[in-house]
Amino acid sequence: MNNSVYILEDRSILYVNGSDAKDFLQNLISNDINKVTDNSSCFASLFTPQGKFLYEFMVVKHKLGYFIDCEKSQSEEIFKQLNLYKIRSKVEILNLSNEFVVASFGYEKYLSIEGTKDVLGFTLKYREDPIFLDPRNKHLGARLIINLEKLYLSLKKLELKNDKIENYHIHSHKLGIVPKDLNKLKNKLFGIECNFEELNGIDFKKGCYVGQENTARIKLKNKLSKRLLPIEIIDGELIENESILNNNVEIGKVLINETYPFALIKYLDSNFEKDKIFQGKNGSFKVFVPKWLKI
Repeated sequence: MNNSVYILEDRSILYVNGSDAKDFLQNLISNDINKVTDNSSCFASLFTPQGKFLYEFMVVKHKLGYFIDCEKSQSEEIFKQLNLYKIRSKVEILNLSNEFVVASFGYEKYLSIEGTKDVLGFTLKYREDPIFLDPRNKHLGARLIINLEKLYLSLKKLELKNDKIENYHIHSHKLGIVPKDLNKLKNKLFGIECNFEELNGIDFKKGCYVGQENTARIKLKNKLSKRLLPIEIIDGELIENESILNNNVEIGKVLINETYPFALIKYLDSNFEKDKIFQGKNGSFKVFVPKWLKI
């Protein structure tokens, strides 16, 4: 069993509480807040009114409110966006990033902890702190949200050993799930094109939320023709926003070009070939389709 733990220093924790917190989040996020209980957490997103991607995060029940586990580079913007929507709602939004930290460890290690269940998003308390199986994909393992002062004692009790965060990012990218640089996706694609349905981040049965109309229309009318797919660089480097061509036809665009690259691909186009080595302006690369994405 792998006892590695990754301290996700690139994550932040916001806290939403108050008597209107549940309804407030339900009207905004792409998933159903009713799924979030003491025993269940969810993955969700905030879209523009047109359904374009803005932010993604985990939602975890904590006391009378909800932890929002988000990428640190997006945390201030999410904090401002939530406050913008607050208006007269009885809601308090706090940034607890200086107090709480997120740690991630493997799926097998998670299952070895007493009381866990092999259910995506399943949540239990470990010494009062939530541990939950990643709601997107079990191969991303579990997360622990914990007060910084208690972190190392809990890791010791769980017999977890600190590993490099880069190894977590590499693993996530190989799975085909964006580990970082989410701001490079902002406003550039629809939320449903981020594969959020397959990653359990969109609930099509819940009522209205920001961007719901377009998101539902794309699904119901079978208009989904592009997907966010991971890139494996063979040599050289990628340029952000460069076009991906095959047979002189544009079949995609590089959105994240750095260490863990992704592109928006016209996956239904006959010019898209899954195992082809594509030539970019400054390098060559493959676009691969993750196993969990049945396309």
